[in-house]
Amino acid sequence: MAFMKCCISADGKRMMSMEEFKRWLKQFDADKDGKISRAELENAVRAAGGWFVRRKASRGLLSADSNGNGFIDDSEINSLVDFAQKHLGVRIIQL
Repeated sequence: MAFMKCCISADGKRMMSMEEFKRWLKQFDADKDGKISRAELENAVRAAGGWFVRRKASRGLLSADSNGNGFIDDSEINSLVDFAQKHLGVRIIQL
């Protein structure tokens, strides 16, 4: 799946649904363990055209990893939405 190639909002951000965001993010789960590591999040940030990849990925992981295990799992992906909207130039909409 290409990076968020759907609609553009009035503020110039790419719009996608929560399900589209989850599907897009899961493509970076290289070891298919159902969790996103910092390295996998770095790849997602890089694919989105982000700058300062390591710092942003670390910040995203810290903001979403509520149980502190160093990974973002399905129950924590919703917490990553704020990070994505601020740092990946995307607006996630609820359908």
